[in-house]
Amino acid sequence: MKEIAKILIFGGGLLVVLGVVVYFLGDKLKWFGNLPGDIRIERPGFSFYMPITSMVLLSVVFSAVIWLVRKLF
Repeated sequence: MKEIAKILIFGGGLLVVLGVVVYFLGDKLKWFGNLPGDIRIERPGFSFYMPITSMVLLSVVFSAVIWLVRKLF
């Protein structure tokens, strides 16, 4: 049960840090979601957006953070 509590505390702390970053640096992160490789189709009455490159970048960053946390603890 203590392991689950630690995971929840870590996840909550991570969400707080992410929220603070977006709150203070939100205007500087406008490039995210507009990277080359993100698919955007806009037509009258229809719009489609698939952020492939942005999600791959986010996955790499999260994987590196998780690897680092596991390595240090």
